[in-house]
Amino acid sequence: MSYKKEIKTVDERIFSEMRICSFDLVCSDYKIDFVDKKSYELYRLYKEKDALASYFSIPGSQENALKIYLPRQSYAYQIKKIKEEKYLEFLVIVLVVALLSLLFSFYTLSPLRNALHLTEEFIKDILHDFNTPLATLRLNSAMLQKELGSNSKVTRIERSVQTILNLQSNLRAYLSNHQAQKESFYLKVLLQERVELLEASYKNIQFFIEVDKNIYVQTNKEAFIRVIDNILSNAVKYNKKDGKVILRYKNAILEIEDTGKGIKNPKKVFQRFYKEQERGIGIGLHIVQKLCEELNISLALSSQLGVGTLLKLSLKNIIQLKDSDSL
Repeated sequence: MSYKKEIKTVDERIFSEMRICSFDLVCSDYKIDFVDKKSYELYRLYKEKDALASYFSIPGSQENALKIYLPRQSYAYQIKKIKEEKYLEFLVIVLVVALLSLLFSFYTLSPLRNALHLTEEFIKDILHDFNTPLATLRLNSAMLQKELGSNSKVTRIERSVQTILNLQSNLRAYLSNHQAQKESFYLKVLLQERVELLEASYKNIQFFIEVDKNIYVQTNKEAFIRVIDNILSNAVKYNKKDGKVILRYKNAILEIEDTGKGIKNPKKVFQRFYKEQERGIGIGLHIVQKLCEELNISLALSSQLGVGTLLKLSLKNIIQLKDSDSL
């Protein structure tokens, strides 16, 4: 709009200068000619192909008219200058608006960022404070087990405490950044350690580990353990009686397969708080996905109701082959 307004102002100025020129014929920027009076309307600005022209009456002449015109090249030069000025104005305005928007965004998001930071620190403090009462619970349940012998109530208490410990570990892993902290370890040794912890609680589940002993992993060990523990935990909790959990490694892919109930909506299982069973709170596999992204591990899941679930972890970015004797 401003550009069009400027064009209109230029046209009006040119026409005014032509009218003045028609009186004294002193006009260095314009050219003069004589034309047939009947062919044109007087006192009007024409934008012709090669020039801007106006036609004025000549005192004492009934046939001819005075033509005062500005070559199109001169007119185009003026328009070009106006266009460049408007582009510059527009650019300045855009930059100012962008800068103000950026500053305003930082200003408005700063309280939110501070609140999120305080919330994260608060959660970390709470998780740390869990250690004392949980340690007391575990110690006393162990003493009760020793005094009473095999007791289902004490066993349920121990499992509940272990569930809280797992949740605490998941939340701590969720709040941490594990990209820079790397360790080296053998895959089969780690898998055997994690399976042994579950075998004591799930004696009716059979575990099979089909992994070469020379597969060597270099990544954040704590985060990787959380990934394996969460997957194995789901594999045993939702498995059938006398079911199986198979861990196999081939072509840089670790597969964890179970013979459990299966999943109705495999595409939704990585969503936070999504669950298909009453047990749990639905963050285990969401944390698995988050940790896999941090560790640069590709994750794929397939499942069939009544048959089981298969999880594939692509370890090509963190895996090596190494002689086990050299560790």
